[in-house]
Amino acid sequence: MRTVLVVAAHPDDEILGVGGTVARHVAHGDQVYAMILGEGQTSRGEHREDTSLDVVEALHKNTLESAKKIGYQDVFFAYFPDNRFDSVDLLDIVKTVEQMIHKLQPQIIYTHYSGDLNIDHQCTARAVLTATRPMADCCVEEILGFETLSSSEWNFDYSVQPAFCPNVFVDITDYYEKKEQAMNCYVSELCTFPHPRSLTGMDVLSRTRGMAAGMERAEAFVLIRRIVRND
Repeated sequence: MRTVLVVAAHPDDEILGVGGTVARHVAHGDQVYAMILGEGQTSRGEHREDTSLDVVEALHKNTLESAKKIGYQDVFFAYFPDNRFDSVDLLDIVKTVEQMIHKLQPQIIYTHYSGDLNIDHQCTARAVLTATRPMADCCVEEILGFETLSSSEWNFDYSVQPAFCPNVFVDITDYYEKKEQAMNCYVSELCTFPHPRSLTGMDVLSRTRGMAAGMERAEAFVLIRRIVRND
C-alpha cells in the first residue's frame, strides 16, 4: 500500500487531471488524498469579495461528493485566493504543501504541469517542487505533472515553457466511468462542448491519450522526478 497526494490549485482539477488514475490507485489498495490550494470561484466577480461564502461552500461540498465517488481518502482545503496565487508569497504556499507532506508522508505526488496557462497552476507546480526538495529525509519518491483541460492546451506561449508533452500514460479504461461520475458533481464548473472543460472534452482527451499508448482510454503525465533508493 502506497500513500498518494494530489496537490491541485482548484476544485475539479483533482478530477480533470488525475481522476481516473486516482480510482486506479484506490482499486489497487493505495490511500489517496487531495489538497486543494485555492478556494475556487472568487475570481469570477470583479472583486474577490463579490463572491459569497455560500458559493464557495457549495463548491467545496461538490468536491467532497466527487471525492467519495472517485475514492479519495480525504480532501484538504487551503483557501488561497482564486486565480490570484501570484499575489501570495510563494513561501506561504510552499509551507502549506510542506505541512501536508509532513502529515501524510506520501511516496507519490501528482500536481499541475508548470507550463499551464493558469497562474495558480504554475504557482502550485513551483510550490510542490520547492516543498519536495530531494533531501535525505524527503519521503516523496515520484512527482508527476498532469494536464488540466482549459489550461494546459490553451498556453500558446512556448517561449517560456514547452507544450505539455507526456511521457507517462496510465490506462483508465476500467475507471473512466468513475471519473465521469465524479466530474458530474461539479455543476458550476462543467461547460458545454466545444469548451474543453466539458464531459465531451474529457471523453475526447481520454481517448486521444489512450490512442497514443495503445489503450482505449488513458490519462497522461510528465514525469518530473523519480528517485530509486537502496533497500
